[in-house]
Amino acid sequence: MSESSVLVVGPSWVGDMVMAQSLFRWLKQSAPERPIDVLAPGWSLPIVARMPEVRAGVEMPLGHGAVGIGVRRSLGVSLRDRRYSQAIVLPRSLKAALVPWFARIPRRTGYRGEFRYGLINDMRPFDRTVLDQTVKRFVMLGVERGEALPSPPPPLLTVDVDAQRKAIQRLVPSHDRPVIGLLCGAEYGPAKAWPQGHFAAAARQLHERGFDIWLLGGPGDRDAAHDIVTQSGVPAHNLCGETSLSEAIDLLAACHAVVSNDSGLMHVASAVGTSVVAVYGSSSPRFTPPLTPRSEIHYLDLDCSPCFQRTCPLGHLRCLNDLNPERVIASIELPSA
Repeated sequence: MSESSVLVVGPSWVGDMVMAQSLFRWLKQSAPERPIDVLAPGWSLPIVARMPEVRAGVEMPLGHGAVGIGVRRSLGVSLRDRRYSQAIVLPRSLKAALVPWFARIPRRTGYRGEFRYGLINDMRPFDRTVLDQTVKRFVMLGVERGEALPSPPPPLLTVDVDAQRKAIQRLVPSHDRPVIGLLCGAEYGPAKAWPQGHFAAAARQLHERGFDIWLLGGPGDRDAAHDIVTQSGVPAHNLCGETSLSEAIDLLAACHAVVSNDSGLMHVASAVGTSVVAVYGSSSPRFTPPLTPRSEIHYLDLDCSPCFQRTCPLGHLRCLNDLNPERVIASIELPSA
């Protein structure tokens, strides 16, 4: 293993993992020959595999929130022979810093947080006024101490065209029109979810404008997507839970545009070059925007926004209910002939 290789301890959310690619791209720009490995949950390794800057993904065998000190110790010991020169720890938790410490990686870079002194020996200050976006927080850990924050390079996931063709043949073999993807999932909570009735109205109007409609998401989004299809009254395709994460990446790349909550798949769509129409409720587009110039953001910026709550603390959810479908779908251009 290279003496100059780096291990990045990655985040646990889909969108954050996509945004972390900006750090990987910056590291490669700064030192093109330096190998980068990423320690990540097993579910996210298909995303990591689409990042050409990453040499290898290393599976973290623990679920989100699990401490598992014994497991982290065993994993860290198993990594010692790789002789990493640096670890960059993106999460701010104490447990996230354990594997690099057990691996005896000499330089362990991260932000102050949860009394990690000793575990993190290249401690960086955490200034929310400067690091006002998640992507900036990630990229800044790849910058040498005292240097200015660079402009983060946007994530760019690779697309497997052959796998994309096979997925389309398996799931929607009869499609012959440009596709709009509807991403109705919001794992964080309902305060980030545009109402089903609004998605249904958007599906209906977009179908009338000549688009095929695909609803994409995980198994937990299947029922909501089913209700949206039923309410829309059009032959939309509910693909939630029917694809692997790799297939979802490729199918999003096949879409003309997506209409999405602030979600992990929104960031995936951005990173494969698809036009994104993003709807924000309890979260803020100033903090986690789609990192692409091909985006339109709809955000009412109410006095109570952003609250960053999982459910609306005031009970009215005006930040999303008042975002009408006509306003959102007006952002979608018809494809060129």
